[in-house]
Amino acid sequence: MHMLTIGAFAKASRLSPKALRLYDELELLRPARVDPDTGYRYYTTGQLEQARLVAWLRRLGMPLARIREVCALDPAAAATEIRAYWARVEAETAVRRDLAAFLVDQLSQTPEMSRKDTTMLELRYAAHSDRGRVRPENQDTAYAGGRLLAVADGFGPAGAPASGAAVEALRFLDTEEVPAGDVLNLLDEAVRGANDAVRDAAGGAGDAGDAGGAGDAGTTLTALVWTGSRLALVHIGDSRAYLLRDGALFLITHDHTVVQSMIDEGRLTAEEAVAHPQRALLLKALPGATAPDAELRLHDAHPGDRYLLCSDGLSTVVPEPRIRALLTETPSPADTVLALVAEANGAGGPDNVSCVVADVVER
Repeated sequence: MHMLTIGAFAKASRLSPKALRLYDELELLRPARVDPDTGYRYYTTGQLEQARLVAWLRRLGMPLARIREVCALDPAAAATEIRAYWARVEAETAVRRDLAAFLVDQLSQTPEMSRKDTTMLELRYAAHSDRGRVRPENQDTAYAGGRLLAVADGFGPAGAPASGAAVEALRFLDTEEVPAGDVLNLLDEAVRGANDAVRDAAGGAGDAGDAGGAGDAGTTLTALVWTGSRLALVHIGDSRAYLLRDGALFLITHDHTVVQSMIDEGRLTAEEAVAHPQRALLLKALPGATAPDAELRLHDAHPGDRYLLCSDGLSTVVPEPRIRALLTETPSPADTVLALVAEANGAGGPDNVSCVVADVVER
């Protein structure tokens, strides 16, 4: 039997030696022989077809776990599986295309185009928070008012006081009318105050924003402040904000997690992230050692827009298509938050779940 060194096999299969070693560890493509003295790997020419299939599937972006399943199938079944995978990719690409179009529209508007009569629009809103089916206590905080919408997901020994302190530090924004031109500066100052309040509430347990929350008390924070024509967003952590506009659902925040950073760098696919052991590890949270590095930006409001803020107790167990369906089918914000929480609990409720829903309506 003709044997190829790992270097020769890598060249013939168009896979790198590093990839071949990884696929050996994952039992995707085992070498035909491993030298007991040197540990050097050898492959047969008969393995080239499977190696090339693995390489092609990786170029498609298929997760390694799914590639393992495809490689175990007969050719006809493998073709069916690849067809199903690509149909899903195309559907997800269509969603991203819609998001790109939304962002282009947002960023292309001039001040004259985006200016609205502040007396014409208002929010109708509701909030609901639930312990879930597994956790012994609820460490989330959800708040909805005429000018402030907020969700905070606490963690650690003082998670509940931490999330409550973060939201309480923003409550003054619900009682003051804030001009759109000043709101981001005011919100930045408010988050600095929230950072200090969370540190005090956590009893100086540590700086969660630097340690990723490992063993420390802290909280995420995602909030919207209404100016009468725009919504100002502040976001830190892995709670989320969604916008439902014209029937399409857009995720308007970015998770500050180790797993999301790996996806951004191309080291992990979204499918692989679901089962990653560090999927809950945060890169940013309150409190931070220095000024909090939160996302801050403005969103123009359109009549008919529906916003959802939620903790990861919803987003990790309820798929986005189902979230979109519930937001679309349930008329009132009060009924919608209850329906979303019930859906999360129906999926096992492994975490606390909190939702805030707000509709932009004409007065």
